[in-house]
This record gives sequence, structure tokens and C-alpha cells, in this order.
Amino acid sequence: MAAGARARKVAALLGVGMTTLQRWRRQFAADGDGLDRRKGSHRLVSHRLSEEERQRILLTCNQPEFAALPPGQIVPILADQGLYIGSERSFYRVLHAHGQAHRRGRARPPQEPRPVPRLEARGPNQVWSWDITYLPTSVRGVWLYLYLVIDVWSRKVVAWDVAEREEAQIAADLVSRACLRERISKRRPHPLILHADNGNAMRAATLESRLEELGVLRSFSRPRVSNDNPYSESLFRTVKYRPNYPRRPFTSVEEACAWVAAFVSWYNDQHRHSGIRFVTPSQRHSGAAVAISHHRACVYEQARQRHPRRWSRSTRCWRQPEVVWINPPPPDNGITTATLVKVA
Repeated sequence: MAAGARARKVAALLGVGMTTLQRWRRQFAADGDGLDRRKGSHRLVSHRLSEEERQRILLTCNQPEFAALPPGQIVPILADQGLYIGSERSFYRVLHAHGQAHRRGRARPPQEPRPVPRLEARGPNQVWSWDITYLPTSVRGVWLYLYLVIDVWSRKVVAWDVAEREEAQIAADLVSRACLRERISKRRPHPLILHADNGNAMRAATLESRLEELGVLRSFSRPRVSNDNPYSESLFRTVKYRPNYPRRPFTSVEEACAWVAAFVSWYNDQHRHSGIRFVTPSQRHSGAAVAISHHRACVYEQARQRHPRRWSRSTRCWRQPEVVWINPPPPDNGITTATLVKVA
């Protein structure tokens, strides 16, 4: 180990655990003898299975009538026949020792969990999030589909559309218009990342090929984890819980488009978002939010100087958040920005 061998490999070679190996190293550093001081067990286990009994269990489990049955089924059948070879746990232990306790069945074996998407945005047009939601119509069972693309850093709605169907071609055209409006090109040093869930339109090859042409990378949420796409989900709640949201279903696509256009105009230019220190998404997207926050801080500092006893510690923090995350990493784990962006 002093020459560079890995401790886990050394422990596996010696047949001991990592805790035992670490204790030996501490003893060697303290005493210098390096002796194995394990006392072990000197008991004679009289009820341990003999080699003959272990082989009998293997032969029984490999018989044609028991070959497709687990020990939980084999042991009761043997008991009905008046035979007892070992307990159910002993059967499993013997099968494990001889490599015959593998999983069987038609069900898909357990899958490794997908990695957590961790996306970082330090400015506008670095990470976009998009999703599709339903809008009710006057016809029962017929829906309109609202497409919304939001900038994660500034919370600005950069593109939207209302259609009568959910289709990848509509999403591809929407993203293309957004990239043209925001002047997104393939010559950028850091490509734009488009984050979405695992819907059919999001995974479609049509959208994938269009994003490749635009130089946009894709990122996906984990299956059935809505928290991986929080900004789009939060925006949809804001849409449908507005006081002026129609109480009755939309009668046409034109009516829905008119309402969504008015909402987007209000959201981008008038709504002071709590997640970005109560400035509008357009102000943060354009960079004007920095001067606004500085002016607010000066106003509060002047008020504090006039009445210092009204503030026990400090004034309200109006500083704009510099970094916005989708699934921020745990603190103090040494993860760097280069390893956090998981794209597809």
C-alpha cells in the first residue's frame, strides 16, 4: 500500500474487511509489529451441514422436478414427502455458495438508476427548459396543447405556441424560432442546453435532428421525477392559477393564443419574480436587473443610515442570484462544473 496499491484491492486479496485492514495499519504505525491479533472463533459448530448434506441439497435442487422451483417451494414439497434435508435458508446458502442462485423469470431485471441531471446556468441562453401542457376546449375529451420554452437563468418565456396536437415537428419549429430570436448559433463557445422530460415529442428523432442542426444539446429528466423539470412545472402552475385564467374552456385555437399572448407579455414584462429578487424576467434577461438591484440596495442603506436602530443586523439582500441550478449538487462533495452537465 505504501508503494501505491489500492486499499480495497489489498483487503480483497487478504480476505478481510476494510475496517480490519485500517485497524492493522494503525496498529503497525503504533507498535511496528504488524501481527494478526484476531482471536477468531474456537467453538465447534455441531449443527453445521456436512459436505454430504450440502451435496444432497445440490442434487435435490438440480433434479428435473425441482429445477424450476425456488427453495421456498422445494422445502414444503419435501416435507410432504416425509423428507427433511435442510432449512430453506440452508438451501439458499448452499445454492449461493455454488453459484446457482441466479435470478430467473421473464420480468426485466432491476435497472441501475439513471444519473441525476445537474445543469448550471450563469447567464441567459445557457439552459432552457420546455414542456407541454393541456388547455381545455368546449368539446369534451378534446384538448389544446400549450408549448412553453423558458430560460432557466432569467425565467423569461423565450418561445410559446398553441396547437391542436402534440407533435415533434411543432416543437422543432418552435425551438428554431426561439434560437433565431435569441441569436443562438453553433459558433458559441458553450452550446445551449435544452432540458425536458421524457415525453414522446421530447424524445422524437425529428426534434433531435433539428437540435443537431442548431448546435443545441439535449438533457432529460429521470423517468417519473417531476422535480427534474421544476421551472416548467412552476410556470404551468402560474399559468393556470392566474386570476384572469378563463373559467370556461377555450372555444378555439385563436382564443387560446390571444390569452397566452397576453399572459406571456405580463409574465415577461410586468411580473416581478420572487426567484430572481422581484425583478421581471425581461429585466434579468437583458441585464438591467443588476442596476435595479443596486439601486434598491442603496435606497435601503440610506434608510438604515437615517434610522440605524430599525435594523439589528443588515438590510435586505437585493443581490441577483449568480448561479441557477437544476438539481444542485450536495455541498462539499468536490463536484466540478465539468462533471455536472449530463446531456444526451
